[in-house]
Amino acid sequence: MLLRSLAARYGGAPTEIPPESDGVVRAMPVILRIERELPGRTALLEAAAQAALAVCVAPEPEWEDALRLWIDGRIRKIARRARGAHWAAVQELPGITVTVDGAEARALLPGPVDAVPKIVSRLQIGGTELPADTPGPAGSPVIALNPAVEMSVGKAAAQVGHASMILGAVRGWTAAPRFAVRRDAALWEALGARDDAIAVRDAGFTEVDPGTETCRAA
Repeated sequence: MLLRSLAARYGGAPTEIPPESDGVVRAMPVILRIERELPGRTALLEAAAQAALAVCVAPEPEWEDALRLWIDGRIRKIARRARGAHWAAVQELPGITVTVDGAEARALLPGPVDAVPKIVSRLQIGGTELPADTPGPAGSPVIALNPAVEMSVGKAAAQVGHASMILGAVRGWTAAPRFAVRRDAALWEALGARDDAIAVRDAGFTEVDPGTETCRAA
């Protein structure tokens, strides 16, 4: 199972993740479809969480080497936004698109950040802000965003993608379920009290300080 090493590193107490052994910085591009008619914020984050895990639990055979190199290092993700022809173009790249309540996200095969396909490098990383919404009660599995930490939609999409992968690794999932993503103080505290919940602590490359706990999931 490709995620086995991830479960070993993140399944227990926080550990310091070493830099990539070969010195190559790799990342998974997560493309968020944001047209002029805006998608729901929660639905888009839920699509991103599911897509990131889906690429890893049911990979095409030719993806496995690239995924293994990435998973064995730091599981960086870089979210970008696309619409119209640009969104259509990224569908031709290796990856998986997930749709949740009309919102769409596509997680692409990870690779070196300095060798991103041109169609991806042209997409903006910023400009992913969406208005807050009020989703209903959360089902399971659930990912809680830290209510004390402000993150752009792009940053939050990367973080919930980390959470879905780590939880999937710890649970040994062979398929990617739909996740409920919420930013709720009571849920955040409840997950903090659960022995079976996992936590995501950010490396601090963008927006938040190193070691910031961004997500909890169970």
